[in-house]
Amino acid sequence: MDDIVYHAAFLLLVVGTDAFFGSLSVLNLRHGERAVRERREWIDERLDVDDLGELLDYRRTKTGLSVLRSVVGLAVLLLVLYSGLFADAVAAVDGLALGPTLEGVVLFAGLVVAVRLFGAPFSAVDTFVVEEVYGFNNQSPALWLRDQLIGTVLGVVLVGAVGGAVLLAVAELPELWWAAAIGLYAVFSLVMQVLLPRVVMPLFYDFEPIDEGELRDGVEDVFDRAGFSCEQIYEMNASSRSSHSNAFFAGFGRTKRVVLFDTLIEDMELPQVQSVLAHELAHWQKRHIWKRLAAGTVQVGLTVVALWWLTRQPWLYELFGVADGAALSEVPAAGLIVGGLIVSPLNRLTSPLSNRLSLKHEREADRFAVEVMGEGESMVGALSRLASENYSNPFPHPLYETFHYDHPPIPERMRYIEAMAPEGDTAATEETGGEGVAGD
Repeated sequence: MDDIVYHAAFLLLVVGTDAFFGSLSVLNLRHGERAVRERREWIDERLDVDDLGELLDYRRTKTGLSVLRSVVGLAVLLLVLYSGLFADAVAAVDGLALGPTLEGVVLFAGLVVAVRLFGAPFSAVDTFVVEEVYGFNNQSPALWLRDQLIGTVLGVVLVGAVGGAVLLAVAELPELWWAAAIGLYAVFSLVMQVLLPRVVMPLFYDFEPIDEGELRDGVEDVFDRAGFSCEQIYEMNASSRSSHSNAFFAGFGRTKRVVLFDTLIEDMELPQVQSVLAHELAHWQKRHIWKRLAAGTVQVGLTVVALWWLTRQPWLYELFGVADGAALSEVPAAGLIVGGLIVSPLNRLTSPLSNRLSLKHEREADRFAVEVMGEGESMVGALSRLASENYSNPFPHPLYETFHYDHPPIPERMRYIEAMAPEGDTAATEETGGEGVAGD
């Protein structure tokens, strides 16, 4: 009887969560289409979108592919679990007689490869069908395949290293491994702040330093206004893969690095690029990076503690026939994987908590950009360009926004920025549609 209850609870959690988010995606799509039709005049005036119909078609296609991938992924997962394939894989790895830690690393590595192989066809369709049709793809099949292979190897290395360290903690600190895992996450996050733009991303993109010229002068002008110092300013050839635009800041201390996508530089005027840069610098000046690291550590800590509790329950190992009455010390990786399948939906359902902090930081960054630039017009112009280049949904459903958005929707950001405009410059604010735009 207990087995039936555990399986029913597992299916309700996993299938129910996927069904909830799939329904939310469809609801968001319909809401966005209706809102776009109702506010077409405002969009034509304020957003730099050439073909509104194409934007809607793009959102439909992306949503459809995302929902299909989720449904197929769930079906494959349940098939692997309930057919006994997962239990067979655990038994096969156990038969290698390498010891729990090394066997766990092998199991984690196999999981990474399996996930990458599953996702490859969907990635190919997204890149060479969806993104190609709508003019965003610049990637050749050879380059895509290279990225897939490098991404897989990189995933195996990182997951193997981090997973192996956690498994060692399980073996050496059976009652306190959760504390070691939390500390490991904090250290890993700090290290990746430095390694991501210097070691990982250069495996996929070229980085050229911006040493002189109008752009360098413009960047240093923003640095001076913001009270920021950084010698490492790079242009990344994002256009080798896609025409989407972005910019980011990474690192700390002497390792700080500012990266601008070449698509951002090419498609925006200098004041707009400066505004985007000022927004990114705010995340350092306002200590958002450290606050998010702290919040992420707390979130991961709660997740790890939940895993620690789950892996102490005998029913977890019996759920899918991994081993009757097994303990974590016998099949640690299998216990962590099955526990992760339970914890993952809970993390998705609690995403509004982390999103709320991010939204607060993004609003602070927009305000900082306006203060640094002394005006909001350039930032509003940059957001308008981003809406066109990324074909984002300007009016998400409020519930979808709550669970998915860590940045405010572009119309809300535009209105917020324009509200900071000098007194008397209110025409633009009125054009955004008043209070009704922000909530949609």
